[in-house]
Amino acid sequence: MSLVWYIVSAAIGVAAGAGVCYLLLSRKQRRARNAEARAGGALVEQARRDAESITTAARAAASEAAAKLRQETEASLTERRTEQTAQERRLSEREALLNSQLARILESEQDLRQQKDALDRKATALENAQQELIELTRQHREKLQALAGLSTSEARQMFLKEIEQESLKDASNLARQIHDEAKARAEEKARKIIAVAIQRYAGDQTFDNTTATVALEGDDIKGRIIGREGRNIRAFENATGVTVLIDDVPGAVILSAFDPVRREIARESMQRLIQDGRIHPTRIDEVVAKVTEEMDEVIIRQGEEAVAKAGLPPMHPEIVKLLGKLHFRRSYSQNLLDHSVEVAHLMGLMAAELGMDVSTAKRAGLLHDIGKAVNHEIEGPHALVGANLIKDCGESAEVVNGVASHHNDVPPEGPLGILVSAADAISASRPGARSESLTTYLKRVENLEKIGLSFAGVEKCFAVQAGRELRVFVQPEAISDEKAFALARSIAAKIEGELQYPGQIRITVIRETRCVEIAK
Repeated sequence: MSLVWYIVSAAIGVAAGAGVCYLLLSRKQRRARNAEARAGGALVEQARRDAESITTAARAAASEAAAKLRQETEASLTERRTEQTAQERRLSEREALLNSQLARILESEQDLRQQKDALDRKATALENAQQELIELTRQHREKLQALAGLSTSEARQMFLKEIEQESLKDASNLARQIHDEAKARAEEKARKIIAVAIQRYAGDQTFDNTTATVALEGDDIKGRIIGREGRNIRAFENATGVTVLIDDVPGAVILSAFDPVRREIARESMQRLIQDGRIHPTRIDEVVAKVTEEMDEVIIRQGEEAVAKAGLPPMHPEIVKLLGKLHFRRSYSQNLLDHSVEVAHLMGLMAAELGMDVSTAKRAGLLHDIGKAVNHEIEGPHALVGANLIKDCGESAEVVNGVASHHNDVPPEGPLGILVSAADAISASRPGARSESLTTYLKRVENLEKIGLSFAGVEKCFAVQAGRELRVFVQPEAISDEKAFALARSIAAKIEGELQYPGQIRITVIRETRCVEIAK
C-alpha cells in the first residue's frame, strides 16, 4: 500500500513538475515575443530617422551639385563669350589688314600702270632716238665716204676700227681701275685672298726616281754578285723584290724597283755583301733579313721624328709607319717626308692667320702626301688613297677631306683643302726645293717664248730668271699703251691654260719708241 502510494505520489509530483515547467516556458516565450515586438518597433523608428537624415543629406548634396553645375555652366558660357569676342576682334583686325593690303595692292597696281605707261613712252622715245642714230650714222658714213673718197666697206672698216680702239681703251682703263681697286681693298680682304688666290700656285708633280746605284771597286766583284749560273743574283732578287742590272753602267750595279723601301733595303744589303765579300744565297738571306729588321726600326723612328718636328701629338702607329716610308721617296729630288713637314709648318702659319685650328691644319699638311707611300700597291690618285688610309686610322672628317681635295680629286668641303693645295705648291716651288732635268727646263722656256710670239704685234720674247719671267717686246706702231696692258693679261691667261709650272711667272710687256737722228 505504501509502495502504491509512493508511486502515485511520484506520478503526481512528476505531473505537477511538468505543469510548472510548461507554465514557466510559456511565460518565457511570451516575454521573448514581447521583447521582440518592442525591439522591432525601435528598429523601425531608427530606420525611419535614418531614412529622413539620408534624404535630407541627399537633398543638400543635390542642391550643392546643382549649384556647382550651374556655376561651371555659367563660367563655361562666360569663357566662350570671351573667346568669341576675341575671335570677332581678330577677325575684324584681319579684315582691316586685308582691306589695307588690298588698298596698297591697288595703289601698287596703279603705280605699275603708270610706270608701264612711262616705260612705253621711254621705249618709244628710245626707238625714235635709235632711228635718229641710225640716220645720223648713215649720214656720217656718207659724209666720210664723200670726204675721204672711200667705199662703203672701207668706211665701215675705218668706223669699226675707230670704235674698236675706243672700246679697247675703255676696257683697258676699266681693267686697270678694277685692278687698282682690288689692291686698295687688299688689306681688309687679306684672309680671303690668302685662302683663295694662293690656290693658283698648285701643280701636279709626277717625277720620281725608281733606281739606285751601288758603286763597284772592280769588275771581279760582278762575278761573285752573279754567282754560278746566276744563282746569287736570283737569290738577291727573290729576297729583296728588286731587279739587278749588272752591265748597264760600268763600275756600278743598278737596283730597280718602284717600292722605295725595297730599293733602299736592296741598296744597303748589296753594300754590306760587297764589303763582307761572302756572297752566296744563305748569306744573302741573312743580310737581307737583318737589313729589313733594321729598316723597320728606321721607318718608325723617321715617322716619329716627323710628327715631333711638326709639333703634333703622337699619331696612330700605322700612320707613323707610312710617314717613315716617305723618307725614302723623292719628287724632283725633294724628300717627301721633309716636304710634308714643311707643308705642316706652312699650314700652321696660314691657319693662325685665318683664325683656324692650327693643330688640325698641321695634321692635314703633314698627311697630305701619305698616299704616295703605298700608291704603288693601291690603284688610284695618291690624295684619295691617303685619305682612305687616314680615315681608317680614325682621323677627323675635316682632315680627311683636306687630304683628299688638295689636288681637286674631290671638291673641298672647307678652306682646309685649299690651304693644303696652296702650302703644297709653295713648298714645292720655293727656290731650291726641287730640281728638274735640263730637257724639261729648256722645253718649258721654249714654250714660254712660243706663247709670247703667238700674239700679233709682238716683236721679240725672252724667258729670263730661269723661266720665272717672260719679257715681251712689242712693235710701238702696232701696240698702243692700252693694248700693251691687255696683251700682258692675254699672255698670262694663255700660259695659265696651256703650261704646267711651279710657282708663278711674271709677264712684262715692253713698248718703246726710239727716235734717232744724225747730226752732220
